Amino acid sequence: MLLTRKTLVASLIALLVPLLIVAQQMTERVDLNVIHKIKAAEMGGGGRGGGGRGGSQVMNIMYNLTDRFGPRLVNSPQFKRAGDWAVTQLKEWGMSNAHLEKWSTAGGRGGAIPSWEITGYSGAMVEPTYMPIIGYPQAWSGGTNGMITGEAMLASIQTPADLDKWHGKLKGKIILTVPLQELAFPTTPLARRYTDEELKELVPDEFPTGGAGRGGRGGQPNALAAMTPEERTAFIERQGKFWAEEGVLMTVTASARGQSGTVFATNGSPRTGDPTKNLPSVAMTAENYNRIVRLLQHEVPVKLAFDIKVAFDTTNTDSFNVIAEIPGATKPNEIVMVGGHFDSWHMGTGATDNAAGSAVAMEVMRILKSLNLKMDRTVRLGLWGGEEEGLLGSAAYVKEHFADPATMKTTKEHEGFAGYFNVDNGTGRIRGIYLQNNEMVRPVFEQWFAALKDITPGVITIRNTGGTDHQSYDRVGLPGFQFIQDPMDYDTRTHHSNMDVYDRIQQADMEQMAVIEAVFVYNAAMRPEKLPRNDLPPPTPPGGRGGRGGN
Repeated sequence: MLLTRKTLVASLIALLVPLLIVAQQMTERVDLNVIHKIKAAEMGGGGRGGGGRGGSQVMNIMYNLTDRFGPRLVNSPQFKRAGDWAVTQLKEWGMSNAHLEKWSTAGGRGGAIPSWEITGYSGAMVEPTYMPIIGYPQAWSGGTNGMITGEAMLASIQTPADLDKWHGKLKGKIILTVPLQELAFPTTPLARRYTDEELKELVPDEFPTGGAGRGGRGGQPNALAAMTPEERTAFIERQGKFWAEEGVLMTVTASARGQSGTVFATNGSPRTGDPTKNLPSVAMTAENYNRIVRLLQHEVPVKLAFDIKVAFDTTNTDSFNVIAEIPGATKPNEIVMVGGHFDSWHMGTGATDNAAGSAVAMEVMRILKSLNLKMDRTVRLGLWGGEEEGLLGSAAYVKEHFADPATMKTTKEHEGFAGYFNVDNGTGRIRGIYLQNNEMVRPVFEQWFAALKDITPGVITIRNTGGTDHQSYDRVGLPGFQFIQDPMDYDTRTHHSNMDVYDRIQQADMEQMAVIEAVFVYNAAMRPEKLPRNDLPPPTPPGGRGGRGGN
């Protein structure tokens, strides 16, 4: 049948109109004027360690969280001082409802978390010759009650079966708990950025093929690393009782990652029972450790001396999250959240892990408030405690406000939740975002990143990344996202080490992160619909799907 011109035009219109409607629905409203204002507010000047010239305040926040109030081991006095400072600062910026929101650590994995801090430390090899030891007491280590001197003995105990092997042989000894650490000669740079090829490798997955994650941590595999968190906690508790029953003076450990004066340490002491009775436990740099081991292997007696002073407070095991808001103008009961974890380990000052993410989140709030942007939805800041012990603070907050993953019974706030954005990969600039299997948000984020092409390639991957607080949201079916960041020297030098300090932070990268996260938060607060979310997952028992410890 022949079609007249009129009929042909009508047919084309009938075909095109639905496509145009779909295209309109797929088009995100991106306010380029607001993006320009955000960039100007953040990148218009500012200096390291102070208020600068009236632009970014992100490095001033970093100074306060690290040099001034770091480290921020959860529930330590410095953690509390840092939280009080953050609330005061947020109030000065004009935030609403700025407060420390308590949650209880009692009943959690590993036991309740007491207040603990190091108040003094010295360590040395005193025979066969003198050598100062670069080392740090591990978290919740006991003190020595004055200087102690003891014979060093190598007794690697990595499994329950090893306990019987050493029964009756360790009294009065200072125990080295791991074998000689094989230190590979460094042939690659300590710090690096993603190459274009590496970023491209993240993109093609239509379905996740495994977490891109944070990369390997290096070092030697061991039985403890292969255990589940519950198994490791139980073994550490049993191991601690064994040391005490055998009359061990203290324990010493090291990691192959800890080269060139870097010490990687977290916790080697149980929190169950009475943690004030924990044996002293020290992690030292691998070169110092290996010298002692080689002397012992050559049957040269070694004596070590340590003086460790620590302060416990077991009277209050409640912790807190830092919360503050910018109320929404037209949809105040719908919430967009931004955050990162506020706590750290205790060797450095917790700069890349994760004062960086906390400072960026606080800076995002400062920018949005200072520009007096009238956002439809409420923007809420969450800086989490207890992340390093297993995402505890964010999990407690999500359970209280949105849903208990054990029952998956949701609250009213769950219904009004629009999205959560997290930074917890150190100082590296943002190169893209992980979708956490939420393919529905890809076209949204593609258009948001398109307006930021001058400062980021905006790579989007369907893959998951683990070990940080967006998982607490994902676990109850809420859209939570972690940004892809340049690795820098996070895994090689700073993560959980004594080198996690202010000087490893890159100001230009921090400002770039603040701009991008502020734009994403603003867009999420202003789009007509909440961000798409995956289906509500089934209930999960405690210790099931979700975080396996913090980063």
